[in-house]
Amino acid sequence: MASECRFCKSPLEHVVVDLGLSPVSNHFRDSSRVDHEGQTFYPLKALVCESCWLVQLSDVETPPHFYEDYAYFSSFSTSWLAHSERYAKEMQKRLGLGSESFVLELASNDGYLLQHFKNAGINVLGVEPSENVAAYAKEHHGIDSIVEFFGKSLGDELRGKGISADLICCNNVLAHVPDIRDFVSGIGPVLSPDGTVTIEFPHLLQMLTQGQFDTVYHEHYFYLSLLSVERILGECGLAVYGLEQLNTHGGSLRVFAKHTESDVSDEALAATLTEVRNAEAEFGLNSIAGYSGFAARPADCKADLLSFLIDVRKAGKTVCGYGAPAKGNTILNYSGVGPELLPFTTDLSPQKQGKFLPGVNIPVFHPDHIKATRPDYVLILPWNLREEIVQQLSDVRDWGGQFVVAIPELEIF
Repeated sequence: MASECRFCKSPLEHVVVDLGLSPVSNHFRDSSRVDHEGQTFYPLKALVCESCWLVQLSDVETPPHFYEDYAYFSSFSTSWLAHSERYAKEMQKRLGLGSESFVLELASNDGYLLQHFKNAGINVLGVEPSENVAAYAKEHHGIDSIVEFFGKSLGDELRGKGISADLICCNNVLAHVPDIRDFVSGIGPVLSPDGTVTIEFPHLLQMLTQGQFDTVYHEHYFYLSLLSVERILGECGLAVYGLEQLNTHGGSLRVFAKHTESDVSDEALAATLTEVRNAEAEFGLNSIAGYSGFAARPADCKADLLSFLIDVRKAGKTVCGYGAPAKGNTILNYSGVGPELLPFTTDLSPQKQGKFLPGVNIPVFHPDHIKATRPDYVLILPWNLREEIVQQLSDVRDWGGQFVVAIPELEIF
């Protein structure tokens, strides 16, 4: 267990949820390893700091290089691509971005977002630690990326090279950085005097109220509230001036921040900021009581999922999975679901096809395998994309198949 908060160094004592032992969620296995190599499981436990209210994983010695030959490519989700295109258009309008502007994205992945700014004639640069993903961005979208982990040192280096960004985009990256203070400290030096940084992250309040325990995995060091993010930004010379609530990832926030001394403001965004501040306070995110009821949620979900899969097997019916996301690996490993209950899953990403899920050794196929096998049920593991997936798999209805999600509670539809 971590002895101190990763941000403020206060003692960590209160456990939010303990999911036992789990493998690293994106360490997929190939066929040569499944039968001949063991796997390492690590404690998966989240705690909350009673000083800054930052929820975080316990200090575990997992492999140091999560992002070598990284398997997650943002462009394989059509709904995420649409979300990113809307964001790019909104930022151009809201911030008045044009050909003289500069947009920097931290954790730019495969160019899924920056392509929209680039196509609008705006200068762009990505920072992406995964070499294989950055190479895809260059090859397919012409996006230049710095293949490095972002932090104070790189921020200072970019400033020294004359880079001053009008917009810095941080989409679903803040939870992934082990040294959150170093990461945020690097933003100020490379942000223009009246520039804006936007930070998107799954909202801790939604995780707690909706039982989204499967979002807990080793690549996610942090589980973020507006309360904790404002504290972190404030100590690094940045001030939140607005906020939007999003439906991505089961309920997210998009924070708008500036230099503390900047005069940038937005009345509409400020109203939402106040609303969410009040909602978090009412729920009790500034007290241990707000976190105390979450620990029991995973066991209920596990029991329901196992009961469903066992009943399907006993009835002589068939089930498969759709998706191979990190969150799916959390729930399957926590629940002890192997190929005897879920014979296979599928995914659009070629980087995952032909591999096996870590821990449970469930094979991953192309989604066409569903049509070839015509299962009675399809368990959607990335439940946050359920509408998109149901549309993609509309043929399932033709043979009487049904869809299933396990979060926030088991639902067959």
